[in-house]
Parts: sequence; C-alpha cells; structure tokens
Amino acid sequence: MRTAQETPDIPETKINLLFGESLVSKGLLSRRELIEALNEQQEHGGRLGEVLLRLKTLNDDEVIGALAEYLSIEHVHFDDIAKIDMNIARMLPEAIAKRFCLVAIGQIDNKVIIAMADPLNVIAIDTIALKIRRQIKVVVSSPHEIHQAIDMIYHGSDVEEQHLRDLVELEVGKEEQETVFIKNAAEADISSEVAATKPPVIRFVDLLLSQAVKSRASDIHIEPQERSMIIRMRIDGILWDMVPPARKMQAAVITRIKILSEMDIAERRLPQDGRFKMKAPGRDIDVRVSVIPTIYGEKVVMRILDTSAVNHDLNQLGFEPELLEEFKTILSQPHGIIVVTGPTGSGKSTTLYSALNYLKDPTKNITTVEDPVEYRLAGINQIQVKPEINLDFASCLRAILRQDPDIVLIGEIRDKETVEIAIKASLTGHLVLSTFHTNDAPSAISRFIYMGIEQYLLASTLNLIVAQRLVRKICDRCKEPLKLSEEVLRRLKIAPERAKDAVFYHGHGCKACGGTGYLGRLPVFEFLVIDNDLREKLIAGAGESQIRAMSRQKGYGGLLESGVSKMLAGLTTAEEVLSVTFTENIKL
Repeated sequence: MRTAQETPDIPETKINLLFGESLVSKGLLSRRELIEALNEQQEHGGRLGEVLLRLKTLNDDEVIGALAEYLSIEHVHFDDIAKIDMNIARMLPEAIAKRFCLVAIGQIDNKVIIAMADPLNVIAIDTIALKIRRQIKVVVSSPHEIHQAIDMIYHGSDVEEQHLRDLVELEVGKEEQETVFIKNAAEADISSEVAATKPPVIRFVDLLLSQAVKSRASDIHIEPQERSMIIRMRIDGILWDMVPPARKMQAAVITRIKILSEMDIAERRLPQDGRFKMKAPGRDIDVRVSVIPTIYGEKVVMRILDTSAVNHDLNQLGFEPELLEEFKTILSQPHGIIVVTGPTGSGKSTTLYSALNYLKDPTKNITTVEDPVEYRLAGINQIQVKPEINLDFASCLRAILRQDPDIVLIGEIRDKETVEIAIKASLTGHLVLSTFHTNDAPSAISRFIYMGIEQYLLASTLNLIVAQRLVRKICDRCKEPLKLSEEVLRRLKIAPERAKDAVFYHGHGCKACGGTGYLGRLPVFEFLVIDNDLREKLIAGAGESQIRAMSRQKGYGGLLESGVSKMLAGLTTAEEVLSVTFTENIKL
C-alpha cells in the first residue's frame, strides 16, 4: 500500500504525449519541436522533460513549472535554505537522495514533504516510504536546486561543526578519566609531538580545515588563553567563534599544524611562517600559516587561499562600468605607476592580480615581487622576498630592472627606497603596479610627500590611485526591503528626492548565510586619475583637500559614493557602507 501522493495510473508514453500537448497549448513548445522531442525520446529514451532539457528547447524552470501545473503538484524553490528542516532531511540517507535526485525538506500534517525532480518515479516514492515509514507529500523542484540542497544537507558547515563537537565531547570524556602530569618543557615537547600523531588530533585539525573551506572562511585564528583556547574563523570579514579542542588536545593541535607547515616544533620563543596544501573536492587549497609567541602560548593564524573562490577577472571585480573602462585605458599605458590603497584585507592584491591577468600577454615580460606570494599566476614571474638573506623589496626591484621587464608588480610600498626605485622604473618606460596603506586615494599623495618624495616626481609618474574597501553582500535568499531613517540617509548623503523612489534592502537571516543576512563580499572603489590638470596642481604644491575637491569636480566619487551606488543597486546595506567609509564634510 503506497503512503505517498498517488501518481496518475496512465501509461508513461501517454503521459509524455499529454504533457507535450499541454506544453504546446501553453505556447512553450511548437508542434514541430514536440515531434522532434518525441522522436529523440523514442531513439534515446528518458522522460519528455529530460529530452527537452537535453535538446535545450526549454530550461529547468519552464519544464519543472509546467510539470508541476500538469500534475497539480506544488513547485518548490529553495530560495531560503532555512526552510529545510535538517532533522527531517537527514532521515533519508545521502545515497538515496542522490540516486533518485530528491530531498526531504520538512513535514506538514504529519506527512514528510519530499522534493523530487521526477515526481512520476514510483520506485523512488515506494523506496522512501519503506525507508522512513511515514506518509509522504510529493512536491517538485529542479535537479540543480535539489543537488545544491543535497550538498548543504549532507556536507554543510553545520555537519562539520557537529562532528567537531562530537569529537571534543569524546575526548573530554576520556580526559576526565585520565590525569597526565608533565614535569618539564622537554617532556611537554615530546608529549605534544606524540599526541599530534594520534587519530583524534589529526581528525580535529582535518575537520577544522574542512569546515573553514565549506564556510568560505579566509582565516582561522587559534588563540591560547590562560586556561583554555579560542578558535575563530573570519567569514566575510567577521570573526566567528568555533568549537575549541579538548584541553588535553590543545598543545597537540598547534604541534600538528606546525608539523604540516614544516616548522620547528621545538621553537616556541620566535615567530615562524610556513605553508601547506590540503585537498578539497576537485581542487588543492593552499594554507599559509603564521605562528607567534604570546604570554599563554603560541597563537596560530592560518590563511585559506582557495584559488577557485577568487575570480581574477577584471570584468567581475565589481567596478562601475565607466570606472572599469577608465581602469582598462590607464592599464594600457606603457609606463607610469598605478597604486591600489586600503587597509589589510581590503582586496588590494585581488585587484592587482586581476589587472595582471588582464595585461598578461606572451609579448610582455611581467615580474612581481611579493611578501608573501599568495596566488600562483601562470605565465608571470613571481618572486618571494626573504629579508633573512637580505632579499628585500628594494634589492629585488634593482635586480628585476636588469631583467628587461615590461610590467612590474610590487607587493607593497613600505619605504622611501622602494618608492624611489618604482619612480625610476616608471621614468625609464616601465608600468609599475603596487599597493599602499592609506585611508583614501588623495591621502596616498600626502603619504608619499611625507616619505620625502618630491611632488614633481609624483606628478610625472603617477597615473592612477585606487582606494578600495570590502563590504558584505546581502544574502539573495533572505533579502527584503528596509526603510532607512532620515539620520542614516543624511549620513549617507542621499538627497531626499533621490531617496524618495529608492528601495533599500537588508537580509533577515537564513540557513544559507548563517543567520547574518550577508553572503560574500564586494568591493567599493575611489578613483583618483592623475590627468594633466592634477599634475599641474601637484607641481604647484596642492594639498590633499585641494586634490580631493578637484577629483570630485571631475566626477570621481569617493568610497562613500561608490558604497551608496552598490546599496541603491540592492547589493549591500547602509550599515556596511557606513562601517567602511568616512563622510566628507560636503553639504548636499
């Protein structure tokens, strides 16, 4: 006896024909296209919907929507993954979900709701009914959405976190039964090294890294305290607390990471750096590790460098169309200096790597000097500085200029000597790209002058200064309109007439974004193009405020204006824009 929603007792060929006729009557399909699809189906098999998708006659939404209407079944979108009841979903084994392309998403009236790509699959329905021994309500969803839901249900970060919790609870239970006394530091080193090779420690570190990748974390912070340890992950620029290891595992966890990074596990007094690779589905991920001594032990920071998660495509960075064209035009100039400025973690390196990818050409010699080299770029010569052997930025640059370069990237301008070499390189016909640390674009010029660089040299060599910040992006799955107060609009410098017809958004929080309302980040930019007018002003000794005002007169907005444009496009929130920009004293 079937406990699921009954399917029509009609031969499959007749169902396909009737479904095809319904598609024709709705205008989704022509008679000729239906005949072609039926012939293809007779020759190669498959449901009519599958055939239409294979022939690219219709798309997923059109087929699934029409099928749901034809069978009088509800069509479900997984726009909000929070609507899935994970406890119900995990009643079904992953193997069954994948085999039949379906997921359990919740329950209603004591019936388990099953989202299926093929609601006519009687074998699948009977298999589920036998497995969960509950009544079933069938709904239909696209295969793509179901596969995404399967990945979230069975492999989401909350699954990894639960595994970590279970592992820690198991070890805490053992810890309560054991008392270990360590007499001296040498014995502690031996003990932690031995423990670092034990399965619980290895599994804890592996799960920690796996969870970081699935959570899109950029960094993992392991921070020793007097009687405990804190583990935090930076996700979309914000640090979140994670599950710490059991107390007796703490030293071994740090030792395990040092072993992976090929560090000296006996050295605990000095900072150390290392890196290793980890496997992820379909790709390798670089992990850069930094260890420093603190009063309570060694603090570890692991930077997760997932090349698949970083798109080094200039067109996809998030520039406004007019700024993108301006940037490409300036990049095409044969010489000069382009500087990207902003604080640590503002995406400067990603912007410069994207620029190098755009400039990459077999006819050009491109060389970089970086500390550290974060991403390997094919076809580009990359140098890692090593201060311990006096291989610093300045010495690398002097050597590079004897290597007949066309384009040089300097990872970071840190001192006057590096700036002077960059200027010389620019004056001798090279294009130089670099990063700098200032609050906005005009203040970079003040900083160069403070370092002792003559203004006429800056005027002769600077082509462009780009300031940038990263703001969190609103989660598309839980985005909803929001009314802003007059005070917030004033701080954002949005005129009342502009705000009148604008729609502002925020995320209310869902499972996909971890309840934060944000998913991913996007940059905001400020351009300072050094044209002939600005060069004359610089040579005449113009100050930062004059340069900023002149740039605004030419139509180049600041970081605030860029953030507001992203906000008006429904990509980010007022809170995010105000958190990364400062308001200039300009009246509306």
